[in-house]
Amino acid sequence: MNKKKAKLLYKHNSFNIIEEGEIVICAVSGKEIPLAKLTYWNVDLQEPYFSSVEANKRFKNFKKKKL
Repeated sequence: MNKKKAKLLYKHNSFNIIEEGEIVICAVSGKEIPLAKLTYWNVDLQEPYFSSVEANKRFKNFKKKKL
């Protein structure tokens, strides 16, 4: 069964739902994240992350590219 992907606008302490859906996809791992469990995202990159592990990976890669 396919779950509908939501489109979100990520803000500093919240997000706005632009298009209704049940899940978003982690920008690093590709894992499905139910909206009710979405905790990690990057406002500047407008990306969701499955957990702190993926968020930290993205941060480290992003920081390396800026150097």
